[in-house]
Amino acid sequence: MKKVKLIDVAHSRTGDKGNTLNFSLIPYKEEDYEWLAEQVTPEKVKEHLNHIIKGKVTRYELPKIKAFNFVCEESLKGGVTTSLALDTHGKSLSSALLEMTIDQK
Repeated sequence: MKKVKLIDVAHSRTGDKGNTLNFSLIPYKEEDYEWLAEQVTPEKVKEHLNHIIKGKVTRYELPKIKAFNFVCEESLKGGVTTSLALDTHGKSLSSALLEMTIDQK
């Protein structure tokens, strides 16, 4: 099956609170929402970012606005005030998520 990168079909933003990171995932086309729901599971997100996410990944579906929010625990090496990581807020990690490949529709 042919693959496509998330960046080609969706955009993302990140946020943080302590050692928890969250990603939005918003398809460019609303009709891709169900397909992304099948392809971008919490397990696949954790697998794709396993070098960053050490804890649980929870996906929240927002069908009325055709978007997702992924909450990733234990992802910021202790959090902004305790980490020596270069990107302690995790703002650039949405780009890492968008590099994930999924099966094309």
